[in-house]
Amino acid sequence: MSGHSKWANIKHKKDKTDATRGKVFTKIGRELVVAIRSGGPDPNANSRLRDVIAKAKANNVPNDTITKSLKKAAGEGASENYEQIIYEGYGPCGVAVIVDAMTENRNRTASDVRHYFDKYGGNMGTTGCVSFMFDKKGVIVIEDNGKIDPDTLMMEALDAGAEDFENEEGMFEITCNPNDFSAVRENLEKKGYEFIEAEIQMVPKMYAKIDADHVASMEKMIELLEDLDDVQNVYHNWDQEE
Repeated sequence: MSGHSKWANIKHKKDKTDATRGKVFTKIGRELVVAIRSGGPDPNANSRLRDVIAKAKANNVPNDTITKSLKKAAGEGASENYEQIIYEGYGPCGVAVIVDAMTENRNRTASDVRHYFDKYGGNMGTTGCVSFMFDKKGVIVIEDNGKIDPDTLMMEALDAGAEDFENEEGMFEITCNPNDFSAVRENLEKKGYEFIEAEIQMVPKMYAKIDADHVASMEKMIELLEDLDDVQNVYHNWDQEE
């Protein structure tokens, strides 16, 4: 793994979230609909719903907005027929890209995603063409506010079931098996930790470099894919270190 690149990815994602808050709220609202449909509207009995609520809080969604979204998802949301679809492909210079979408119109979404792959020097591939380059992991990121003891946090995370703990560039990253994510997150939440990321992600096993001539194309492709209403997440293994 290429050391610092994942931290650059986290920072890029955080900046992007800050810049497009309204879209993030909409995307999380869609996840709430799917979570409620799969396990009911009671967070105490629906771990997937609890995880989406935690993701909303990590993205600074206000509590009243979360409450309104839950009510809407439990009522009107029943009519929305969203399905999750994963697209895989390659960006410029062979960068592996996974697009996680949630849509009620798969033809529209596939067309939109393929358009941006093609336009910026990539190509959309078949299922499984790049997913083997990633591991599905629960990822929790906590910002170091100067009041957190790294050793204490590490022991609490590992005791809760985390697999790995890293402390770098003012951030603590905790990773775990997806099946243990809810338990790890809830344990740390009860201890008063606040998250800047808390979700299950596709984490690259290795990273790829891009030559300077293709950086702008890669950045634009990621930006436009993330801006699509149907796209929840874009994962890639581009090493963004300069």
